[in-house]
Amino acid sequence: MVVTQLNLEFCFQGKKLRGFSCELTRSPRGVLPESFFTIMCQVVVPILLSGLCMMTAGLVMNTVQHWPVFVEVKDLLTLVPPLVGLKGNLEMTLASRLSTAANTGQIDDPQEQHRVISSNLALIQVQATVVGLLAAVAALLLGVVSREEVDVAKVELLCASSVLTAFLAAFALGVLMVCIVIGARKLGVNPDNIATPIAASLGDLITLSILALVSSFFYRHKDSRYLTPLVCLSFAALTPVWVLIAKQSPPIVKILKFGWFPIILAMVISSFGGLILSKTVSKQQYKGMAIFTPVICGVGGNLVAIQTSRISTYLHMWSAPGVLPLQMKKFWPNPCSTFCTSEINSMSARVLLLLVVPGHLIFFYIIYLVEGQSVINSQTFLVLYLLAGLIQVTILLYLAEVMVRLTWHQALDPDNHCIPYLTGLGDLLGTGLLALCFFTDWLLKSKAELGGISELASGPP
Repeated sequence: MVVTQLNLEFCFQGKKLRGFSCELTRSPRGVLPESFFTIMCQVVVPILLSGLCMMTAGLVMNTVQHWPVFVEVKDLLTLVPPLVGLKGNLEMTLASRLSTAANTGQIDDPQEQHRVISSNLALIQVQATVVGLLAAVAALLLGVVSREEVDVAKVELLCASSVLTAFLAAFALGVLMVCIVIGARKLGVNPDNIATPIAASLGDLITLSILALVSSFFYRHKDSRYLTPLVCLSFAALTPVWVLIAKQSPPIVKILKFGWFPIILAMVISSFGGLILSKTVSKQQYKGMAIFTPVICGVGGNLVAIQTSRISTYLHMWSAPGVLPLQMKKFWPNPCSTFCTSEINSMSARVLLLLVVPGHLIFFYIIYLVEGQSVINSQTFLVLYLLAGLIQVTILLYLAEVMVRLTWHQALDPDNHCIPYLTGLGDLLGTGLLALCFFTDWLLKSKAELGGISELASGPP
């Protein structure tokens, strides 16, 4: 589909037409050129809304961490980042694939649209079942390594909670992504700019809420011996059905065969972030860790997913798999070219980087208004927190540019192979840097207190 934009400017003197100018813009794939202002306008609202949802997810986690099931089954906290990270592994990857399909005109035909949507939704159900189970196994292994104990009942609860949460979250968010991408296409808005942040924002809140409710349900019915194994077996039995539906689309068949490594490795990376969270969240010097973890991880994941999706769409439109455009020939570009040139992807990277500090300031202030003194409110921590957010997003945006080039050169689809890695790294970087912020702030306060005590002790009697 070709989109043509015609801008006419008429010059009048009194009531008489004295001249006019005409500007014609043609886009061969249905996407009009975007300016800095256009990208900013389309991105800022979804990012702010997603940040509010992630902030709400943080407040939810700060509450549910004290529920009996989370207190008794410590591995549930380790499970939070990889399960919440499903938004990067599955939903945001789905949103990116659908956005690329929409921008390249693949879903304009109703019959093709139905085939693409049904096969994609079936695919994420297969992935959700497998990744949910593997996330539970990873959490258990990390728990065994750190505590050297295994309780069969807790193992069953963890596996059932993980699989059911992954299935329900994937279904709800998958249907929502389909509606958003089709709606954006009809309204003439680039779905790359809005679909991935909305997937991420609602993904955090929905996944965490479902995990808390499902695990509490299984905990209350822990005396029902066969309930949790039956749930696991039921979802495993449904997997062949989803596979048959997914096989309608040849590209999806390729993902079913070769697309497992990125999402499994991303889940493992996120699990290490979960281990950091489970080891720090209950300690006094890390008070507030549960609230800020979804925010810093989510903001980084959102921004890098938008950039990855945009670069992927650009390559799908103007190049062929395995062939990089002339201006993207270098696998390891100069960081200046990633952020400081007039090229469209560099422009979008600047827009996304500029949103980091204002976004985090807004979310920090709202959290402080809601929670008050229960979160750290020192200026030192705020500066450290903003610096951590900038470092995280800068690293992720540069890695996005590198990874998309490498995967495209290997004739692989960046929508499927880059976003899981980058959101997994975002979770690990975000959790690690946030823990470092809390520790540094606590260390500086301790030194200041010790200095004050020593001054009092050395003063006149």
